[in-house]
Amino acid sequence: MKWIGAAFIAMVPVVACSRGEPQTAFAGSAPLKKAAVVQVSSSATAAALRFVLSPTGNAARYRVRERLMGHDLPNDAIGETKALAGAIEFDSKGNVIPQSSKFVVNAGTFVSDKDRRDGFVRGRLLEAEEYPSIVLVPTNVRGVALPLPTSGTLPFEMTGDLTVHGVTRPTIWKGSAKFQDGRVTGSAATAFTFNDIQMEQPRVPVLLSVADTIRLEIDFDLTRQR
Repeated sequence: MKWIGAAFIAMVPVVACSRGEPQTAFAGSAPLKKAAVVQVSSSATAAALRFVLSPTGNAARYRVRERLMGHDLPNDAIGETKALAGAIEFDSKGNVIPQSSKFVVNAGTFVSDKDRRDGFVRGRLLEAEEYPSIVLVPTNVRGVALPLPTSGTLPFEMTGDLTVHGVTRPTIWKGSAKFQDGRVTGSAATAFTFNDIQMEQPRVPVLLSVADTIRLEIDFDLTRQR
């Protein structure tokens, strides 16, 4: 039985990415905050620019390296979901407005190539009934500036507060974005350890080893709303 644990997106993040392989960025070491729900208040800052996730073209996935009994080589356990939504806003100076920027992933919808693994991830690792959402609140984006390009592709780095399994911590995402016709598409990734989110590494008889690093990847398709 394969397994795997969590983690996961939005966004933008959120890779055997369909649009390229972004570099991995590791979570920061700031103190942890335990919270089942992330509350985001309405923004007092007028937004100059707002992008929302399109109805299609978005995905979040986790990736963890494992080695199974009876297999000579390790492999990646991968689970993916397309159940994510959210938006990001910028002020007139190009700064992210965290109070009105948020991406949410349904923690109970990750699907891998094994039903038993999916049940383990949703029930034992993510405890999706108690913590139904994985939430990313962007706080800063580097590598792009206003006015945004009307074409071309740029690398970017984004910081944001990521909440997984009720634990919130700062993360750094690295990826690339393509600009075209009022849309921004691309991918981004971050990485952290099981201990970072206060989660025990899975231990089941068929597993010889499990890497301590969880990689969370996101493919995004953002549409300009204003």
